[in-house]
Amino acid sequence: MGTVTSFYTDSTESTVEKQFADLRSIQNAEELITYLEETISARFSDDYFNITLPNELNSASANSPAWNAYIASQIVLNTPMLFSTSQLAKYFVPGASGSKNAIDKHHIFPKHYLTQLGYTTDRDRNQIANYTYLDYATNIDISDNAPEFYVAKYRNKLGEDDYKKSCAEHALPINFAELDYMEFLRQRRILMAKVIKQAYLKLCQQ
Repeated sequence: MGTVTSFYTDSTESTVEKQFADLRSIQNAEELITYLEETISARFSDDYFNITLPNELNSASANSPAWNAYIASQIVLNTPMLFSTSQLAKYFVPGASGSKNAIDKHHIFPKHYLTQLGYTTDRDRNQIANYTYLDYATNIDISDNAPEFYVAKYRNKLGEDDYKKSCAEHALPINFAELDYMEFLRQRRILMAKVIKQAYLKLCQQ
């Protein structure tokens, strides 16, 4: 919660001072846990996941806390890379290879394809909702192909059930290849926020 909502980077002094003041009344471990849970719940409300977080995913920043939270969530949920059985998590452990031979961050609507559609700015083409990680072989295979071309291929290869499962794991509308690009981004941001919430709830159960 602290990272995703910038809890300690917005108005740091007043936030910390308030917490120090609150902690004076804490008498035991149970009260501390309750205080922390209430603090988190106040930020991680339904409105945050349904409205605020999708808006924060409207960004082209490669270092966006919301994007990092989404990738962390896929790791928490043991998600394989899109259209693959290779686990995303294994590429983010110490000592893992980050080379081109291992993993690539790929545009779901390829950049060249978007340029042909009239989207000429990186602000539009490099939206974080237009990114996913792919293993190198899948990235090369998809290349600059239009979504309607490569999705049909992988949908047939995976079968309908596994295709839908992969879409759900990667916050993709089932019919994303048929959507207008801006509508695709809008819908995916909502689904990405749901993936983050799902991972958060899983952590709460541990």
